[in-house]
Amino acid sequence: MEVSCVKFSDNCHKWLYGIEIAGEFLYNNMSTYVSFLVLIRRKCMEKHDLIIIGSGPAGMAAAIYAARAELDFVVIERSPLSGGQVQQTYEVDNYPGLPGLTGPELSQHMREHCDKLGVSFKTEEVRSVEKQTDGTFLVKTWDKNEYESKCLIAAAGAHHSTLGIPGEEELAGMGVSYCATCDGAFFKGKICAVVGGGDVAVEDAIYLSKLCEKVYLVHRRDEFRAAAKLVSEARTHANIEFVTSATPERIEGSRNVEKLVIMDKKSGTERELKVDGVFIAVGIKPEVELFGELVETDPKGYIIADESCASSCPGLYAAGDIRLKPLRQIITAAADGANAVTSVLKYLQEG
Repeated sequence: MEVSCVKFSDNCHKWLYGIEIAGEFLYNNMSTYVSFLVLIRRKCMEKHDLIIIGSGPAGMAAAIYAARAELDFVVIERSPLSGGQVQQTYEVDNYPGLPGLTGPELSQHMREHCDKLGVSFKTEEVRSVEKQTDGTFLVKTWDKNEYESKCLIAAAGAHHSTLGIPGEEELAGMGVSYCATCDGAFFKGKICAVVGGGDVAVEDAIYLSKLCEKVYLVHRRDEFRAAAKLVSEARTHANIEFVTSATPERIEGSRNVEKLVIMDKKSGTERELKVDGVFIAVGIKPEVELFGELVETDPKGYIIADESCASSCPGLYAAGDIRLKPLRQIITAAADGANAVTSVLKYLQEG
């Protein structure tokens, strides 16, 4: 026992001496040590020609085109369930050649196409995107992984602002919608409500008035934020009823939307609107936080990019709902993905 104790004590002294020497080295050579760690980090990180952030229709279309072009790339997706907002769409009836599919079904078809081509997906949430001094992009994730690429496609999408009232989430896709042009056709001859006071809300009401028996346009104020010309046009449609100074309280229905309960702000009384659908148009926010400091955006946060999808930052391309454009649909998102990869190929060839 005494011998073992002596050996243990000797080993302790050796370790302490080693730590002392290492500490002295680090103190005197800190800059060298830091440079060494940076070198090791860069050697270990994944490097690609292209990184695609997002796996909605834009991201998956970009992945398909990138795979066919034999680019070295990776797709980083926040959720293992590819498809983005399409996953919350009950039925898609305006995608050419594939009528009547549900959103999850269309998403699955797109993902299967990607898998068939051997696309690499990483299920991680991106923490930051940096443009390095050598022109490459450094992507860091919350899983503490790092990826480097020559080009980057921002296909993170956008999310609709919600009302946050009872029944909204439960009946999403069952009569609650955030896109009149996507889902309006399902409500032909029915009664619907549009909630909102901006241009989109009034435009949605006008669009639906041509399909629906009746449309309630519900707004919390007396005055609309929408352009006066739009409001005037909406008033010419006899089947649009303006319901102002009213706030939505809850959406009710067993399996589908049956009524929207609103509160009259002036009288303080509740009113039930018997409707088959509720279209919520209170805003949409692009997922631009990761890229906002790198690119030029409009006042609402959308990345400014033309049909080539090229942003103001060389090598960074915006595809899908995150890009400033007049129409946001599955088909336009897919087209963006294809255009973005075409631009990436040109950038790589010229660079």
